[in-house]
Amino acid sequence: MATLQVLSAGAVKEGVARLAGEFQRQTGSEVKIEFATAPKVRERVLAGEAVDVVIATPAAMDEFEKQGKIVAESRATIGRSRVAVVVRRGVAPPDISSTAALKQALLGADALVSNQASSGIYVEKLLEKLGIATEMQPRIARVANGAAVMRRIAEGTARCEIGVGQFSEILNQVNNGTAVTLAGTLPDEIQSYTTYIAAMAAGSAARESARALIRQLTGPAARSAFAATGID
Repeated sequence: MATLQVLSAGAVKEGVARLAGEFQRQTGSEVKIEFATAPKVRERVLAGEAVDVVIATPAAMDEFEKQGKIVAESRATIGRSRVAVVVRRGVAPPDISSTAALKQALLGADALVSNQASSGIYVEKLLEKLGIATEMQPRIARVANGAAVMRRIAEGTARCEIGVGQFSEILNQVNNGTAVTLAGTLPDEIQSYTTYIAAMAAGSAARESARALIRQLTGPAARSAFAATGID
């Protein structure tokens, strides 16, 4: 049986892990998965790391394709994640139902915690768009990834610290008992959607199994599995 090496963006961790587990039970093939931030996935693939399946954003996949790192026709969409807001458990969630309300919530927070991946990059742009980047700058805490955002918020002691991250990662943390409360997703008019795609690495030595795993991750049955984890 084949052993598949998968390198995946962390936002789809819960769904990928579940479906890969099912794939192992059904086929007997072993699936070894490493999760990292989207920028780290990009860096590792471009550096030539040996994997069979990679899961990343469209922009990264376009770059991988140009560099000959993936098999272009194997690309298949898993789904997309939205950006959401959390506060420490026990703190009243702020009103973020509109752009104006979100702006006031951010200005009233003691700190804004974001990551160094896709959602964190978007937050920087959003603050500029809202016209509050300069005012917020001293209160911004940038941490490595989504899990680190949740830990920082859960362990915080300030009156109100706001965390921003991928909805899928936040939902996973809430379901696992992390002491955070979901305030909601960003309003539609300023929402950022990050799409995730699976593809077979050009250097894969287990192509048949890699293609089968991608079908498992992107087929009709996978849609409901990912939806339950915050990926739509």
